[in-house]
Amino acid sequence: MEDAAELLELVHRISHRFRRGYRARLEPLGLSPGQARALKVLMEAGEPLRMVRLAEALRIAPRSVTPVVDALEESGLVRREVDPANRRSTLLVLTDAGHAAFGQVKKVRAEVAAELFAPLPPERREALRELLALVDEP
Repeated sequence: MEDAAELLELVHRISHRFRRGYRARLEPLGLSPGQARALKVLMEAGEPLRMVRLAEALRIAPRSVTPVVDALEESGLVRREVDPANRRSTLLVLTDAGHAAFGQVKKVRAEVAAELFAPLPPERREALRELLALVDEP
């Protein structure tokens, strides 16, 4: 059991290092990690999303997604549109600036990850990825 606790502590520390480095690199872009995650979800959806779907994908309460979307909209990265299928719903659409920002976010994420995992040769990275994927399964 002590081994599991030690693994948990290592994962926590590595996660903290990643978040700290990621936040520091996103700051000059005017983005928070939460906003970057929202851009990622919107980009990967490939179509406009309702706010409630974005909240579900981010695993946050629907009321918590509003400030994230507000900030993205104020930055010109997202715009709200009325859902033609249900005029009471709002769709979130990435703007051209949002697409460009996502490209920067993707680059920042890759840079931080490369630095974090630099001590591992490629075959050890793959082994770690496989092990973590097993742990991530429900």
